[in-house]
Amino acid sequence: MRSRPALLGAALAAVLACSVGTAPTALADDMRSKQWYLDAMDADAMWKVSTGKGITVAVIDTGVRSEPELTGRVLDGHDLTGSGSARKDTDGHGTNMAVSIVGNGADGGVKGLAPDAKVLPIRVAVADHDFGGGLTLAKAIRYAADSDSRIINISRVVDSPGEEEKKVLDSAVGYALAKGKLIFAGAGNKGDKGNPIEYPAASPGVAAVGAIGVDGKVTRFSGTASPVALAAPGDKIPAHCRDGNGYCSTSGTSQATALTSATAALIWSAHPGWTGNQVLRVMMETAGHNGKVPSQYIGYGTVRPAQVLLKGNGNPGPADVNPLLAARGGAAATTSPSPADTADKGAGAGGQEAPKAEKADGESKDSAPWTVIAIIAAAAVLIGGAFAAVRVRNKRA
Repeated sequence: MRSRPALLGAALAAVLACSVGTAPTALADDMRSKQWYLDAMDADAMWKVSTGKGITVAVIDTGVRSEPELTGRVLDGHDLTGSGSARKDTDGHGTNMAVSIVGNGADGGVKGLAPDAKVLPIRVAVADHDFGGGLTLAKAIRYAADSDSRIINISRVVDSPGEEEKKVLDSAVGYALAKGKLIFAGAGNKGDKGNPIEYPAASPGVAAVGAIGVDGKVTRFSGTASPVALAAPGDKIPAHCRDGNGYCSTSGTSQATALTSATAALIWSAHPGWTGNQVLRVMMETAGHNGKVPSQYIGYGTVRPAQVLLKGNGNPGPADVNPLLAARGGAAATTSPSPADTADKGAGAGGQEAPKAEKADGESKDSAPWTVIAIIAAAAVLIGGAFAAVRVRNKRA
């Protein structure tokens, strides 16, 4: 919603009075204050209990480049684009997912929700719309399944995959679940633009993630066609601007997925003996929601790791039952991964490439720099109970 011209002008004048002549890096000095979701989640208190140490998150995306916030947090990874390295990222999307998960806040930068976890980058795209489709993504999932990563973060979607792609993706997901992995994927950003079914969010056993805003409500863009399992903050999330100059505000289910993966890392680090099934069940049980669950918009609710880490809530239940598959009557709800299993490393299965138009499910277009967002933030009043009760939007015609 646009501000009235007079209000916008006054707010802009106030912002410029503070920021004119300031280099982009100086804006980074205040990034922590712009991470509204960390305060809402009670992150400072949670970090006294868990920081994600000992947990690796595979980030299937555009690669992860070096940034001050990522020093010592990123492994070498694997490249599936033919460019030679998963530590390249000309788009910035994968880097921002990694920062949201494990950023250390260095030089006033972004602080990740699980700052002592590690990221294993698996590069499947060079740019936002440059991607090999479902077959490439399936290879990446299998590679992640064969790695030491416990969590697989997929902030990408395949639009309208063919039947063969669906079959290959579902097979790769099943392979990863059998290895004890926990998979989170964005529900997509077309909730108000046709709302298509997105993969791999729609693959059985994948926890599809929706996005909520500062007000605790689900965002208009958050997809609902794929069965949503959980929701997390996905609006006005600080990130590196795509051109590498300064920080911008970003929105999308990509960001929500990264924060959900980080939530899982915090919980799993505090309970290393649990399986992925148990971590997911506790996340579902302690999620914040109103009314009947699962909801079309936020699934079982908005992630609330503090409920687990600070209050000890949530029953992990049986180690070998996937709570999503069980709730949906899946035939393969029972799996048998051991909490101590360490998968052998190696590349995933092959398959012929079938390029398809695909994009990150994350940043909605026209991400705004923080000089603009400051105008909005200056007038915003955060409601402390945003994560205690989530108000769900009415279905639009």
